Amino acid sequence: MKKPLILDCTLRDGGYINQWHFGNSAIYSIVNYLNEANIDIIECGFLKDCTYNSDVSIFSSTLQITPFIFPKKQGTMYVAMIALGDISPDKILPCDGSSIDGIRLTFHKHEWEEAKQVARALMDKGYQIFIQPVGTTSYSDEELLQLIQDVNNLRPFALYLVDTLGILYRHDLLRLFYLIDHNLHKDIYVGFHSHNNLQLSFSNAQELMRAESSRKIIIDASVYGMGRGVGNLSTELLAEYINVNIGVYYSITSLLTIADQFLMSIYAQQRWGYDLPYFLSATENCHPNYASFLLNKGTLSIADISKILSLLPVDKRDLYDIQLIKDLYHSYQNCQIRDDETRALLSEKLKGRNALILCSGASLNIYKEQIISYIKKENPFVISVNFISPQYEADMLFVSNRKRLDLIRGINKKPDLIIATSNLIEVASECVNFVNYSSFIGEGRAADNAGAMLVRILKSVGVSSISIAGMDGFDVDSSNNYCISTYMHPIDRVESEAKNKNIARQLRLALSGVDYHFITPTKYEV
Repeated sequence: MKKPLILDCTLRDGGYINQWHFGNSAIYSIVNYLNEANIDIIECGFLKDCTYNSDVSIFSSTLQITPFIFPKKQGTMYVAMIALGDISPDKILPCDGSSIDGIRLTFHKHEWEEAKQVARALMDKGYQIFIQPVGTTSYSDEELLQLIQDVNNLRPFALYLVDTLGILYRHDLLRLFYLIDHNLHKDIYVGFHSHNNLQLSFSNAQELMRAESSRKIIIDASVYGMGRGVGNLSTELLAEYINVNIGVYYSITSLLTIADQFLMSIYAQQRWGYDLPYFLSATENCHPNYASFLLNKGTLSIADISKILSLLPVDKRDLYDIQLIKDLYHSYQNCQIRDDETRALLSEKLKGRNALILCSGASLNIYKEQIISYIKKENPFVISVNFISPQYEADMLFVSNRKRLDLIRGINKKPDLIIATSNLIEVASECVNFVNYSSFIGEGRAADNAGAMLVRILKSVGVSSISIAGMDGFDVDSSNNYCISTYMHPIDRVESEAKNKNIARQLRLALSGVDYHFITPTKYEV
C-alpha cells in the first residue's frame, strides 16, 4: 500500500457551504492547524477577478494569500484554484516562492483548448499546475486518452480524476485509474477528487492506495467532510487511516481542532452529509442540482423524482440547466382539462359563505381554541390543504401534492368533497373533481405553492373573503413547521428564508383584490 499526498480543500470546496466567509482569523488559523497536522498540500481558496474581502477565501491576487501562509512550512505545498474564465492568467503574478506554489485549473470538457493555453501561461510563470477536468467520468475512453496525450505534451504537476457526480464504484474507479496510469507520463501525479453521493469516497480512497502501481497519487479531502450537499472525504478519516495502515504522518488532533473551533458552528446553520438528492443524482448519473430542484418543490414523491430525472437527455446530465428541469417538471405536472363543472360545484358549495383555509402548520395545535371559536361564530366553508386534521372537520379537502396524497390515502375519514389538481389525475382515482393545474399555478419560484393555488381557485369562483389558519411559514426548527409529525423534515436557515420569501410573494399576488385575514401567526410577509 502506497502513501498518497493529502490535499486539504476545506477553504476552497468547503467554502460552498458558507460562501467562503470563514473570517480573516479563521482562515489563518485553519492554515496553521493544517500545517501542524502535516498536511501535504493546502488549498487556500479560489483565485478570481473580484473585489477582495479579507474575511473570504476568494482572492484576486496571490499577494493576498501570502499573509495567511507566512511563514511557509518547508515540505508543504500551498495552492489555489482557478475556474477557467474567472481570472486572466495575465493578472496572476509570477511565482517567487513567497505565496502559493501551485494552481489547480478546473474546466469543462468543451473548454480544454482554452484551458491548455491558460495552463501553459501559468506554468511559464513558475507555478505547479494541476489539471482538473470537471466530470472526468463523463469522458469516453477516446476523449480521455486524447486529454492524456495533450497533458503529456504539457507536462503539468498533476492530472486529476474528478468524480463530480459521485458515481464511481470500485471497479469503475480502478478501470479509469489504470487507463490514466498506463498512458500518463510517469512523472505526472494522478489526483483524485470525489464527492460522497454514494458514501464511497473513503472506500475509493483506500482502493487507490492499494492499486498496483508506482504512480504518485494525491487524494483530496476536507476537514469534517465540509462541502456542499453530501460533502467530501473527511481529511481526518483519511489521515487516521494512513497513520494506522501505512505510517504515522499526520496529527489528527490538529484536524479535529479545526472542526471543533471553526466548522461546527457553520454546520449548525448549514448542514452537509448524506442527502437524498445527491443519492438520486448519482443513481441517475446527473448533476445533483436537478434532484435538489425537484425535492425542494416538496410536491413530488421519490418515485416521481426518479421518473423525471430519467427523462433528462444524456448530453444534458452533467451540466445543470435550470430551464430544462423546470420544463420537465411542469410537463410532468401539467395535465390540461376542462374544469368548468368542478368550479361550478365549488361555487355552489360556497354560496353565501366565506372560506377558511386550513394549512398544516404547527399553529393549528397551538391556536386550536381560537380557530374552533372562529368556526363556530362565522360558519365558514372549511378547506383543508394537502392534509386531514383530526381536530377540525373540513367541508372540503384540496390536494395538489402527490407526496401528501400518498399520506392522506391511509386516513379513513375524509371530507365528502375532494378537489385535486389535474397533475394528479392519473393517481388520484378517489378524487372525482379536478381543476386544471396550469390555470392556477403562479409565476417564478414556489409557483405551485398549494395555499396560493387554492386562493386563485377560490377567487375564480367568486369568493370575496378568505380566512387562513396554519399557514405558518418555515423555521429551521422543523418541529415548529407542521402540526403533523410525519410531515417534518430537516431544513436549514438559507432554505427556510428562501421558502418564506418566495411563498410570501406568491401569496401577495394571489390574495390581491380579495379580503383576507390570518387567524394564526405567519412568517409570510404578505
